Amino acid sequence: MSAANIPFQTTDWEHVPTTTHPGETGEAYWKTLQFGDLRIRMVEYSANYKADHWCAKGHIIYCIAGEMTTELADGSKHILTEGMSYQVSDELSAHRSTSEQGVKLFIVDGGFLGSK
Repeated sequence: MSAANIPFQTTDWEHVPTTTHPGETGEAYWKTLQFGDLRIRMVEYSANYKADHWCAKGHIIYCIAGEMTTELADGSKHILTEGMSYQVSDELSAHRSTSEQGVKLFIVDGGFLGSK
């Protein structure tokens, strides 16, 4: 199914299977929907989570609850709290995230975020 041809549907996130992804510390819990190259996720980072890699993929991230810090490869740090979002295209700003107390995020990514 092409991401451009998604029929109307609702999602009860409670029924989407969870996968666990260990970080350098802590864990990330993903609930994922995949439509072609479009990926939609509900993600929770545990307390004391630190990503185990630098990510160069683009994302649109909305913070539902909690707080996280995203560090860019240039050394700058950005705090995302409830009600905030960030947007970045592929290959433009390598980043990695941490969360001291845990965070719940809604994340959308895919080919539409490819850098031009």
